[in-house]
Amino acid sequence: MKIENYIRDIQGFPKEGILFKDITPLLNNVEARQECLSILVNSLKGQKIDKVVGAESRGFFFGMLLAQELKAGFIPVRKPKKLPYETISASYELEYGTDRLEMHTDAIQKGDRILIHDDVLATGGTAKAVCELVEKLGGEIVQCNFLMELSFLNGREKIKEFPVFAALTY
Repeated sequence: MKIENYIRDIQGFPKEGILFKDITPLLNNVEARQECLSILVNSLKGQKIDKVVGAESRGFFFGMLLAQELKAGFIPVRKPKKLPYETISASYELEYGTDRLEMHTDAIQKGDRILIHDDVLATGGTAKAVCELVEKLGGEIVQCNFLMELSFLNGREKIKEFPVFAALTY
């Protein structure tokens, strides 16, 4: 089964000039979703993972599935003021300006082995901010793991000190 057959291209979303990679057909197909999960899990080569960090919001879909499969905890990373407890934050660059991500201060214990997951590695700003949060709390990043990578945007360069895996590359 080719999971790329379940990624739909949407021209002009969210704005003109963008070709959006829609993962909802993949999420909607049980066999494709399971195949994708297997690809992501197999990329870890049997490494022990204590916690999976999922980036808001599409990183939650497979992030939770990965945590379940790996028998690991799950940590949501959210936009500002979405988490109810004490948080730490990191900034990242957007096309025009900056944004922030937050994580609970008690989410990671020093030495926890962390898998970071998001749906897309694009420019790398979000992934770099998540890596900063994990390292601030003393986590050891085992892998940055993505459903797909848009390689022409060179996001891998921003997180090159960590192992990176993408199930699909465009």
